[in-house]
Amino acid sequence: MIPLAVPNLSGNEARYLQDCLATNFVSSVGPYVDRFEKEFAAFVGSPHAVATANGTTAIHMALILAGVQPGDEVLVSDFTFAATANPICYQGARPVLVDSERDTWNMDPAAVQEELEARAQAGAPMPKALLVAHILGCPAKLALLKALCDRFGIFLIEDAAEALGAVYTDGPLAGRQVGTIGHMGCFSFNGNKIITSGGGGMLVTRDWTLARRGKHLTTQAKLPGYAYFHDEIGYNYRLTNLAAALGVAQLEQLPAFLERKRALARRYDQALAGLPGLTLPPRPEGMDSTHWLYSILLPGAWGPVLSALEGEGIQTRPLWTALHRMPPYAACPLLGTGEVAQDLCTRGLSLPCSTTLTDAEQDRVIASLQRILAP
Repeated sequence: MIPLAVPNLSGNEARYLQDCLATNFVSSVGPYVDRFEKEFAAFVGSPHAVATANGTTAIHMALILAGVQPGDEVLVSDFTFAATANPICYQGARPVLVDSERDTWNMDPAAVQEELEARAQAGAPMPKALLVAHILGCPAKLALLKALCDRFGIFLIEDAAEALGAVYTDGPLAGRQVGTIGHMGCFSFNGNKIITSGGGGMLVTRDWTLARRGKHLTTQAKLPGYAYFHDEIGYNYRLTNLAAALGVAQLEQLPAFLERKRALARRYDQALAGLPGLTLPPRPEGMDSTHWLYSILLPGAWGPVLSALEGEGIQTRPLWTALHRMPPYAACPLLGTGEVAQDLCTRGLSLPCSTTLTDAEQDRVIASLQRILAP
């Protein structure tokens, strides 16, 4: 079986883990946690980074730091993994779902602008925050979304879990990486991400006050010193030194991982471009995607193609079900028709794209797909 996306543990992972075991720093205290935070912040170009237990806890912490409370509204991508929106509900707030746009598959800025301007004209309350996901490694149109958030006084939070290393190459954000433009950015190091720490997440921000409070809250809000004194409700959202050691080793290899992901995407693009009815992943101008998952839109529903590829020993996965189609979010307001998000989850399929995928294995995937989709 050719897997969809598996970790590449070919660097210093074993060496750093052995160092943790030899020094007994295996829990949430240890030098690799601090090192991971500092080196990650330097890589993405953010002054501050706070390690967390996973990407979901990073998003939850960002919402807490943004002051999201029960009854508040948060604009959020409709087409995203559920972990983007779930923390909004943890805070007792209401998600307002935003449909995708065709050219990036990300949150539609036009729908956001129409909603915010209508609220302003009516004197209606504004959403407390806007939580935008960079889908499958492709940057969202953040220059437009940031301008809207600045204009209407809304916290901008980026879910960059799928897009570590994606960068803007043109326009007002040229040279900036995703996750560093909003008030806060959130990353995930789950096993199938571009780098992994077995789990784990990271919250980054340019605001020292937010970073300091985030670090405090993720460590149970315990004040320094020997006394167990907590000055507010805290959270056990800490990353272990073991996980951070993995993260440090993975971060050392990240440039090579990104180069391989983009090379795989180029090979797929060249080979699949002529297949009838097939839509290739977005490549919007002024943005450099990481192609975390290489995902295509099929001429029809993904089910038959997935089954056929699986029968040939090739693992694939459909894209996320749009949030508005699932019971927990069915009653949430939806900006736009939801048709784009629904089309993406109906026809979208991700192909094998591990950084360890060989050219021969990729050629096998391509040949199988060409055969299955041949007219």
